[in-house]
Amino acid sequence: MQKTLKIGIVFVALTALVSFSYKIFSKDDKSELLLEALSQVLEYHHYNPMSRDDAFSKKVYELYLEKIDFNKRYLIASDIKKLSEHELAIDDQIAIKSYEFFDLSLSIIHQRVEQAAGFYNEILTKPFDFKLDETAEFDAEKIEYAKNETELKEIWRKSLKYQVMTRLATAIEKQKNDSTNADKKSFEKLEKEARENVLKLHNKWFKRIRDLNEEDRRAEYLNAIAGVYDPHTEFYPPIAKEEFDIRMSGSYEGIGAVLQASEGYVKVVSIFPGSASWRQGELKAGDLILQVAQGEQEPVDILDMRLEDVVKLIKGKKETEVRLTIRKREGNEVVIPIVRDVVIMEETFAKSLIVRNKDNKNKVGYISLASFYTNLGSEKARSSSGDVESEILKLEKENVNGIIIDLRDNGGGSLGEVVKMAGLFIDKGAIVQIKTKHGKAQILADTDPRVQYDGKLIVLVNHFSASASEIFAAAIQDYKRGVIVGNPTWGKGTVQTILDFDDFLSSKLNDMKPLGALKLTVQKYYRINGHTTQLKGVIPDIILPDIYSELDMGEREYDNALSWDEIAAADYEINLKMNDDMNILRKRSEERVKFHPMFELIRKIAITVKKDDQNTATTLNLEKYQKEVIERREKLKFYEKLDKKIENLEIIITKEYKKKMEADTILAANYTNWKKVLESDVFLLEAISIMNDMK
Repeated sequence: MQKTLKIGIVFVALTALVSFSYKIFSKDDKSELLLEALSQVLEYHHYNPMSRDDAFSKKVYELYLEKIDFNKRYLIASDIKKLSEHELAIDDQIAIKSYEFFDLSLSIIHQRVEQAAGFYNEILTKPFDFKLDETAEFDAEKIEYAKNETELKEIWRKSLKYQVMTRLATAIEKQKNDSTNADKKSFEKLEKEARENVLKLHNKWFKRIRDLNEEDRRAEYLNAIAGVYDPHTEFYPPIAKEEFDIRMSGSYEGIGAVLQASEGYVKVVSIFPGSASWRQGELKAGDLILQVAQGEQEPVDILDMRLEDVVKLIKGKKETEVRLTIRKREGNEVVIPIVRDVVIMEETFAKSLIVRNKDNKNKVGYISLASFYTNLGSEKARSSSGDVESEILKLEKENVNGIIIDLRDNGGGSLGEVVKMAGLFIDKGAIVQIKTKHGKAQILADTDPRVQYDGKLIVLVNHFSASASEIFAAAIQDYKRGVIVGNPTWGKGTVQTILDFDDFLSSKLNDMKPLGALKLTVQKYYRINGHTTQLKGVIPDIILPDIYSELDMGEREYDNALSWDEIAAADYEINLKMNDDMNILRKRSEERVKFHPMFELIRKIAITVKKDDQNTATTLNLEKYQKEVIERREKLKFYEKLDKKIENLEIIITKEYKKKMEADTILAANYTNWKKVLESDVFLLEAISIMNDMK
């Protein structure tokens, strides 16, 4: 929601800083000014200010160690002992604008990087023995820092062996399946080539690490300070906007994915509707990116790479291909080819169809909304609330027996739009409460007494419905206006804004620019019943099984996420309460789901996903690894059954869209593809059945 809501209070946030800073800082004190600026803004203007004490210092210390060596492949126990002497002193150092702890860490990490370079260069000169029955653990939470340099070198040996083994297994299989290649390479030759490839990649990787300057490293330290406040508060060093903007979408050409640095990896947070990734269909939120390749070129390992550098690898010219090696939440690794493109905005807009369970003649309206977009001040541009209203009118002409609003994978958007859209289904009243750290909550309400649609309503949500989607679902639930169906939502109940420090500096400090920018959490929003959606999200009235049901997902996964709380409920009147007994609807749904083969399959997959998520040890025996690859492929075939067409689910294109499709081949292709996806959607089938149960 930070894109569309910028609260006025933050624009006076640095007044005290500006009038104070230029009196005490000289031209050579830029780093001190930056620490002071960050410190003051966080202390006085973050939604949840913290006491600067030993507990605060300890959190900064732990978060910073994760940032500089999450996978524990550089630092050893003696380094930790030296650094731990500052564990409870960082708060005092911030107060006097000292970088003592940071400077010490910088000297240590530089030394360990060079040592690691020596390790990989030496280790990769000799062949590995892949017949040994040994394993490696790469889950940082399950391993300790190496006691000494000998243990550290062993960690590197196993890591390098695994990387060589995976490439070797791929090369062996490729050669085995290549019937045209008469000149087969020996095992020794293939193993040597795999080692050479890993060496080449590590040379490039360490060049990038050595290219990190002191300003880059300092940003990691400042981000550790900011990250203690909450996971969405981040410092960006003074680089071009497009470099620190992690949204690979919008006006430039790319794949259209929102990325986030996560424990040494790069995680896919969400997919931008209408983008190349969205149309390709395989990349999902929660996926971890392991490697990036330009078309058929050798892939680049991105473990521990800066997010900005990963973005540069993935971005590229329209119609060029990037191949991402992905570790899915299910545990399997796949290569996903994506042809870069500009975002096709038409795909982001609300659209509708008619859906029906063939066992029942009732026609049900279905509206898909991928994001809460807004016109951004342009009268000619479209808005989500306006488009949803138009789709409702189209469906009413078709005499539908209820409407399903699908907000699955909808990551949010405009706060104003979600208020307007919720207002389509009630007469008038409060929709959401917004609260800064000061003063009473502000109530945002629908003031239009019209009810654009007063019929039966279901809202479909899943784990990746977030922010504005949660506001809408919560409002419908609190007004008892409809039934929320699916899985508990993401649980993000905070609002951020981005501040550029340079905008608030006195002209006397122009020589200090650029300082950088800060994404700052400034508000929380609350349901009209007084509960925040933070951490807990929205719990559906009817919960359906999901392949991720057994995993801990959402905002609560993040370190230092703001807590759940509640405030006073807003005054609101329930005028359009539905007539159904929720317990009866829930019981009937449970009976159907219990015996439906597709949901039974989903439950089995969920158990497998959880087991794979917990099993993080990796074999370094080539034969065992090859067997695991075969098992993973068989498991993928198991998952592919989820894409099977459901015979009693009927998808009907409305008369109005049929006319448009006759004149627009692109629209026709998009609707045909969309229809094909929905035909295997068992969650949609159950939502239709619930709709048919409603009075």
